[in-house]
Amino acid sequence: MFKKILIANRGEIAVRIVRACAEMGIKSVAVYAEADRYALHVKKADEAYSLGPESVAGYLNAHRLVNLALATGCDALHPGYGFLSESPDLARTCQRRGIKFIGPDTDVIRRMGNKIEARRSMIRAGIPVTPGSEGNLESVDQALELAREVGYPVMLKATSGGGGRGIRRCENEANLRHNFERVISEATKAFGSADLFLEKCIDNPRHIEVQILADSHGQVVHLFERDCSIQRRHQKLIEIAPSPQLGDEQRDHIGKLAVRAAATVGYENAGTVEFLMDDQENFYFMEMNTRLQVEHTVTEAITGVDIVQEQIRIAAGLPLRYSQDQIRRRGIAMEFRINAEDPRNDFLPSFGRITRYFAPGGPGVRTDSAIYTGYQIPPYYDSMCAKLTVWALDWEQLLNRAVRALNDMGVYGVKTTIPYHLEILDSPEFRSGHFNTGFVEAHPELINYSIRRPARDIAAAMAAAIAAGNAI
Repeated sequence: MFKKILIANRGEIAVRIVRACAEMGIKSVAVYAEADRYALHVKKADEAYSLGPESVAGYLNAHRLVNLALATGCDALHPGYGFLSESPDLARTCQRRGIKFIGPDTDVIRRMGNKIEARRSMIRAGIPVTPGSEGNLESVDQALELAREVGYPVMLKATSGGGGRGIRRCENEANLRHNFERVISEATKAFGSADLFLEKCIDNPRHIEVQILADSHGQVVHLFERDCSIQRRHQKLIEIAPSPQLGDEQRDHIGKLAVRAAATVGYENAGTVEFLMDDQENFYFMEMNTRLQVEHTVTEAITGVDIVQEQIRIAAGLPLRYSQDQIRRRGIAMEFRINAEDPRNDFLPSFGRITRYFAPGGPGVRTDSAIYTGYQIPPYYDSMCAKLTVWALDWEQLLNRAVRALNDMGVYGVKTTIPYHLEILDSPEFRSGHFNTGFVEAHPELINYSIRRPARDIAAAMAAAIAAGNAI
């Protein structure tokens, strides 16, 4: 087993990995940019080292991170998610320098990160994919011809894309012409590649993903599915495991598809196979994430499997501790992304000082956060500052517990998505357990939460006033 692991990330995921290391008797090494000097992961790790004054560049420098791992006596590196977690360059540099990369093989990361290669791999495995281009588009004329063949609407997607970026829906020919160069520009800026492809758009699908684990001994298992349909502009807001929209036969079917997908590409470590389900309940492969996911917490809640510890064990060459028939699910769990954003102002980021922070507790409640009272949220990174995961035995109990936990949670000094989540929970459509990726756009009225929940706004204002008085 490893003796010391460098965590090449920041925020709540870095704290999560520090905790897994502590439970396994492994020393943890944190890294930080100057903007993160007082971050929670820096305080929690056994050791912490500066990456310099630049807020982002240090976290994206694979050679510097690996050099630091070697200099501090680490024998492994965990990339978390975001930043370089799906970078073949980081995995390759680790391998070359004798540091174990806690993730899949370099070649698998590269192939699955390329959406065209991923589609081809799934087709070879007999897994259904959405109709679309077989390779990268060479011109707008080729895109127009293919769109006429598969039928509008279509999606233009960056081949190297991810995280909801480099995607444009096209309703007609004029729309496609207009968006073609825009997607190329977005893809080039975000991913360093102008390649893009086209897919038939599945209107208002349900977004279902399957968590898999695969070791170096040929074993692949799934840990059931998560429903990620509640999202805004392709960015997830709420995740649920298992999906309240699937029956047992569908659950078994999609789990087997995910295992076959992972086995086909020779996958090793933790990963996620993502699908879209149309209104005829057909599943289509969308992409494979070759890393830990933000929403892994809901899977841990229903299975009892510590996915981060399993990642570390697999990277150390140990076999999986569970066969498929030993993995059981119990109850249902929901994760809320607590973002420092103002939903009433087009979800504008709301960075600043946390004047008061209260984490909820009680049965079935888990909080993963990177914040504390007095912490200054820097403006250079993703706006997610915490994750609230709630577990219960059934859907009705889960909804009630989630409302209680969100009302118990207090984040003052900045705007957050907490009141917006409460509005979603109050929606009859959401409470019915039947919703799709068009839910947020179909319910703009949920943004008007201050009209219905003035007491919470007053409480927030009073807390901020008290904090200001104490500071004086």
